[in-house]
Amino acid sequence: MQRIFAGRGLRIGGVALCGLALFGMTTLTAARATPRDDTSAPAGAINPAAAPAPVVKKQPKEIVTNGDKRVDDYFWLRDKPNPDVAAYLNAENAYADAVMAPTKPLQEKLYQEMLAHVKQTDVNVPYKEGDYYYYNRTEAGEQYRVYCRKKHSLDAPEQVILDLNALAVGKSFLGLGAFEVTDDGNRLLYTLDTTGFRQYKLYVKDLRTGDVLPDTAERVDSAAWAADNNTIFYTVEDDTKRSYRLYSHRLFAKMVDPLLYEEKDEAFNVGVGRTRSKAYLLLVSSSHTTSEARFLPANQPTGEWRMMAPRVANQEYYPDHRGGLFYIRVNDKGRTFRLVTAPVATPDRANWKEILPTRPDVMLDDINCFADFYVRSERRGGLPTLTVANYRNGKDQAIPFPEPTYNATLGQTPEFHTDTIRYSYTSLVTPASVFDYHVKTRASELKKQTEIPGGFDRANYVSERIEVAARDGVKVPVSLVYRKGVKRDGTAPLFLEGYGSYGISSDVYFASARLALLDRGFVYAVAHIRGGGEMGKPWHDDGRLRHKMNTFTDFIDSAMSLTTQGYGAKDKVVISGGSAGGLLMGAVTNLRPDLFRVVLAYVPFVDVLNTMLDASLPLTVGEYEEWGNPNLPDDYAYMKQYSPYDNVAPKNYPAMLIRTSFNDSQVMYWEPAKWVAKLRATKTDANPLLLKTNMGAGHGGASGRYDHLRDQAFDYAYALGVLGMAQ
Repeated sequence: MQRIFAGRGLRIGGVALCGLALFGMTTLTAARATPRDDTSAPAGAINPAAAPAPVVKKQPKEIVTNGDKRVDDYFWLRDKPNPDVAAYLNAENAYADAVMAPTKPLQEKLYQEMLAHVKQTDVNVPYKEGDYYYYNRTEAGEQYRVYCRKKHSLDAPEQVILDLNALAVGKSFLGLGAFEVTDDGNRLLYTLDTTGFRQYKLYVKDLRTGDVLPDTAERVDSAAWAADNNTIFYTVEDDTKRSYRLYSHRLFAKMVDPLLYEEKDEAFNVGVGRTRSKAYLLLVSSSHTTSEARFLPANQPTGEWRMMAPRVANQEYYPDHRGGLFYIRVNDKGRTFRLVTAPVATPDRANWKEILPTRPDVMLDDINCFADFYVRSERRGGLPTLTVANYRNGKDQAIPFPEPTYNATLGQTPEFHTDTIRYSYTSLVTPASVFDYHVKTRASELKKQTEIPGGFDRANYVSERIEVAARDGVKVPVSLVYRKGVKRDGTAPLFLEGYGSYGISSDVYFASARLALLDRGFVYAVAHIRGGGEMGKPWHDDGRLRHKMNTFTDFIDSAMSLTTQGYGAKDKVVISGGSAGGLLMGAVTNLRPDLFRVVLAYVPFVDVLNTMLDASLPLTVGEYEEWGNPNLPDDYAYMKQYSPYDNVAPKNYPAMLIRTSFNDSQVMYWEPAKWVAKLRATKTDANPLLLKTNMGAGHGGASGRYDHLRDQAFDYAYALGVLGMAQ
């Protein structure tokens, strides 16, 4: 529902792309992809002189908002069906490949290094649900996962229930959404996106016969089974990709699926799911600041959905279930949430009973109910914690985590009656690890830690968490990792990433591909800036709406502090961010281009005013609560201060590599395309500016794991080439 970065070529050699006619009287002057002879560039270095950069002539469009007039020279790039738009993007791809041609050996070297740290044939830890143990695995040479199960015992024969590699044959993209098995284990519902536009189609597979049933639905956002193993509840999206309607479907029924609920408020999305107890289905309707829930006994699929408590503006609540009670996380008494219970029979606010008060310094992020205890996911001092709470005696068991910066989340534990919970743990130096926590003994049992082949030894790396002072005195956490022996003397290259939006935390994780940078002497840092959720809702509030500038100044202040403290060289700072983090990249680059040497921006949300003025685009109306509504004069004036596209100016910019996808549904391809076109026409430096568009993917970039590594090798080669580290 949000502009969230979710992870991230085309090689054309010797092809002339000249004289293409573009939109109306606009023409494109495209480069030859054939590199020129140029002895001025050292071997292996990026060669901006390899070909002329694509230049798009301007076609001015006047836009008047609140009496303010702006001229958009590249508005025409929004016309996706126009073949000249794709021609321009392909010309940019060809130019990027020509400029990067000298780094091909380095790209291949980086790719092979990254691949050497991947256990290509692997299997995750099985989890038990009903009569089966479920798991997925990867096979060497295959791009996607294979989903499997075994009945009763891990020694039983394997049943492949969904092979994404088989489903991906002939497709340039494949994304798996919902994956839900009936209580009796006989049927699987799943949803697939085959374009990258995050538009999913629902399918049902009979796991006894392997047949895919004729029952399907389009544009499905969420789905859940009823207890009869025969009825599906699902939500669908409208043309703006807002999930707004709930339907039910009985397998093999020839009737039209009945519409059960429609959310009329354009700021709200709906989602359906089922409680871990399996007793209830929940329908939650929510905006960025307000929510309400409805519920239905899972064994009464034709029954009436009941309201839990009507929505109240700027109040969120989220329920779970155990026995005769709903356990409800709610922020009615404070932004960091409290926990209350309510009888299932009378769940309205008048019957809410507090069992855990709001604590200003602790953010209650989530609760998960089991038969004998519930688990609280919280944030303390910017770090995630997991606490097991006993219903009977009220005693807490906090699971200890040993490192200064890490991430820990509740893992796959679908069973309601259990005395063991699974959690996932990782850090900047600890590969993804799966633990079983035994509640009775309070012991954590390591079930698996992802194997990192290729000679990785965590003892060779150092992880830190520090605080830097923002200009208003607020302390901003920063997580760091670097190889032992790297001196803190201001000479190391620094790679700094950030996000800072939607209350989403930039929690750290281990990435084997990152070793390619660390082993070349980089200090890698994550700035946990305001606008994110690291410190809870107040941290988010202090970086949204009329406080959004804090996000950008926090990042700038973090970069300055890190170089001042000697963590990185002032002339070797690489910054990276995607989606709303791409907005961050654009804003800070406009504000302080002198601070950064290289900018890597992924699917960047940079055309803020134009996008937020267009209510027909996905996400726009719901995000007035995050960015503001530019139809209002004061919001417009504030947003215009930082909108990256609107603040491009004739000055020197860093070297910049921008990635986008033609089928992105969250940040449309034209935002980065327009940004690059305007930068090319305006900036006063000769630093390489590259735009790479994946013509067959969406917001998350390439869906295949090998394709993703190729892209990452390209990006790292770009940064290393600019820094003169291409050898």
